[in-house]
Amino acid sequence: MKKSILFCSLIACLGVAQAQNAKRKLHPNDVYRLQSIANPQVSPEGKWVLYSVSTPDSAKNKKQSDLFMVSWDGKDNFQLTYSEEGEGAATFSPDGKYISYLSSKKVDSVENSQIWLMDRRGGEAKQFTKVKGDLQSYLWSPDGSKIALVIKDEDLAAKKKSPTKAPIVANRYNYKQDIQGYTDSRPTHLYVLDVVSQKLTQITTGNYDEGQPTWSPDCSKIAFVSNRTADPDRNDNDDIYVVEAKAGAQIQQLTTWKGRDSRPSWSKDGKYIAYLRSTSDETFINYDQNILAIMNPDGANSKLLTKELDRPVGNPKWDNDSKSIAFLVDDDRQSYISSVDLATGKITKVIDGERSFSGLESHSAGKWLTSMSDPQHPANLFTLTNGVLNQITHVNEKWLSGIDLATVTGFKSKSKDGTIVSGLLLKPSDAGIKKLPLILFIHGGPVSQDEFSFDLTRQVLAAGGYAVAAVNYRGSNGRGIAFSKAIYGDWGNLEVQDLLGATDYLVKQGLVDGDKLGIGGWSYGGILTDYTIATDTRFKAGISGAGSAMQLSMYGIDQYMLQWNEEIGYPWVKKDLERYMKISYPFTHADKIKTPTLFMVGQNDFNVPSEGSEQMYAALKTLNIPTELVIYPNQFHGIGILSYQADRLKRYLDWYAKYLK
Repeated sequence: MKKSILFCSLIACLGVAQAQNAKRKLHPNDVYRLQSIANPQVSPEGKWVLYSVSTPDSAKNKKQSDLFMVSWDGKDNFQLTYSEEGEGAATFSPDGKYISYLSSKKVDSVENSQIWLMDRRGGEAKQFTKVKGDLQSYLWSPDGSKIALVIKDEDLAAKKKSPTKAPIVANRYNYKQDIQGYTDSRPTHLYVLDVVSQKLTQITTGNYDEGQPTWSPDCSKIAFVSNRTADPDRNDNDDIYVVEAKAGAQIQQLTTWKGRDSRPSWSKDGKYIAYLRSTSDETFINYDQNILAIMNPDGANSKLLTKELDRPVGNPKWDNDSKSIAFLVDDDRQSYISSVDLATGKITKVIDGERSFSGLESHSAGKWLTSMSDPQHPANLFTLTNGVLNQITHVNEKWLSGIDLATVTGFKSKSKDGTIVSGLLLKPSDAGIKKLPLILFIHGGPVSQDEFSFDLTRQVLAAGGYAVAAVNYRGSNGRGIAFSKAIYGDWGNLEVQDLLGATDYLVKQGLVDGDKLGIGGWSYGGILTDYTIATDTRFKAGISGAGSAMQLSMYGIDQYMLQWNEEIGYPWVKKDLERYMKISYPFTHADKIKTPTLFMVGQNDFNVPSEGSEQMYAALKTLNIPTELVIYPNQFHGIGILSYQADRLKRYLDWYAKYLK
C-alpha cells in the first residue's frame, strides 16, 4: 500500500514538473509581447547606461517607448519615464547631471517635438526648448555649454486655421516619400542653442539641407553633412562640411567625392575626422557599401581604412585614446565588431560568431557597450571587455522562457550558374527527421541580409509546422560589392536562380517536402515572390507583400525616381522601354502563374505603392488563379499598428495551411 502511494506521489510530482516545464509555440498574438531595446548611451562617469524600451500596448494598439537606466555591471536596473508621448534621442548631458530627450508632449500650445531635461537627482522632467520649426535632432557640445540643433523650417501654411486643407503643390524632383508623404521644399538647417542664456543662433542658411552634426573637441566648430549640388534630388552626392559655431561663419567643404560621404566623427584628440564613404561615385549608388575613412580636420590626407575588406561597415566609434576606431561589419549572415589601428592600418576582429551585433558605444580603454541578438534571443545590451561579453539587460527573457523556439542552422547552396549562396533554415524543435513543408521567406532590400538574429516572423511560421528558409540571394550585402551589384538593371534573374537553387538543395538533401513548397516576402521579398512564381510553377502557395510586377507602371508613383532613371532608364526611350518590359515579366506573363497567391500592402505605401499588389491581384483574379488582396488602412510600407501586424501573421499561417497542409 505504501509503495503504491509513493509511486502515485512520484507520478503526480513528475506531472506537475512537466507541466511547469512545458513550453508553447509562438503565435501571431505574440506581437503584443515582443519588446525592443534601442539607443543605449553610456553616462560620462561610465557607471550607468541609459536606454529606451518599446513595449506593446494592446489597448492603444501601438508601442509605448520609455527610458530605463542600468548600472554598468547590470546589477541595478530601473525605469525612468512613464509618459504616453514617449521619449526619443535620449542622452546624458556632458556633466552627467541631466538626461535630455525629445518629446512631442504639448505644453503652452507648442505641439512639435522639443528638448526636455530630467535632473538625475530627481524631480519631473521640464521642457527646455520652444523651437518653432521641426526639431529633428540635437547634440550637446563636449563642454555642455551649447547644443547643436537640426531644425526644418516652420510650415507657415500649416499654421493657418482652415476647414479646407490647402492644395498640395509639388515642385521637387523627389516629390514623394513613404511616411513623409508629398515632400515640400522647406530646408533643414543647423542652429546652436546657448544652454545658459537660451539664445538660439542660426548657423547655416540657404536652400540646402544639413544634418549629422558633430562637435570639434574644443567646441568651436561643427562638422556636418549636406548635398550642395545644383539639384540634390538628382544625385546621392552628400559631402562633409565644417563651420564655426557662430552666426555668419564661412562654411568649408572637406570632401569632394562624387558619391556619398556621411557620419563624420571627430577624434577625441581633435587630430582627425572619421567618416563613411561610399564605394562608388556614381549618381545612383543603391547597391553600394560604406568604407571607413579618416581625414585631417581641414579635409586633407584622406585615407580609406577598410577598402580592402570589401564588406559594408557602419557605426564607427573612436576609442578613448584616439588611436583606433571600432566599427560593425556585415559579413555573410553575421554582423560583428572589428577595430582598425590608425598607426598600422591593421584590422582586427574584436568579436564575431553566429549572432548579430547592432550597437556600439565606447566606455574606456578596452571597454565597449554593444547590442546583440542571436536566433534564440532578441537584442539586449552587453558590456564588452577584452573580448568578453557581459549581459546587463534582460528584455523579453521572462516571456521567451516559456516559448519553444525553432532551431536555426546555416546552409550553403549552389545556383545553376555555380554561384555559392548562403542561407538559414528554421525548423520546429520537435521536427526530428520528418520532412516538413517549406516556406521560402525572402528578405527585402534587396541590399540587406538575413543574419543569425532573432526573427519573429520566421519563428511564427516555423511554429506553424514549417521549415522556413532565408536566402541571401545576389543583391544582398555581406558578400562584397560585386555580389550586391550583380543584379543591377536585371531584376528577377539571378535572384530567382539563387532562390530556386536553395530550394533544390533543401529538397535534394531530404530536409523538406518537395511537394509542399511555399514562398513569400515583403517589399523586394514580395517583388521576388512575383518573379519566382512566374518562373516556376511548383510552389503551391505564395504571399506577396508590398510588391510590384508591372515595373513600367511604377515610374513616377513611388519614391524611386532617381533609381528608375539611372538603373533602368527612361520609358520613352526605346531600348529603355524594352528593359522595363523585360523586368515586368511577372505581369506580362501572368498567364504562366499557377500558384495561389495572397497579396498584401499598406494603403498609404509610397515606397512600393499598393498599385503593384492590386495589378497582380487583378491579373490572377482574371485568370481564375486563387488569390486574395489585403490592404491595411492608412499604413505605410511598414505596418505599424499592432493588430494589423498580428492579422498579417495570422493570414500568413491561414494561407499556407490552406494550400500546404
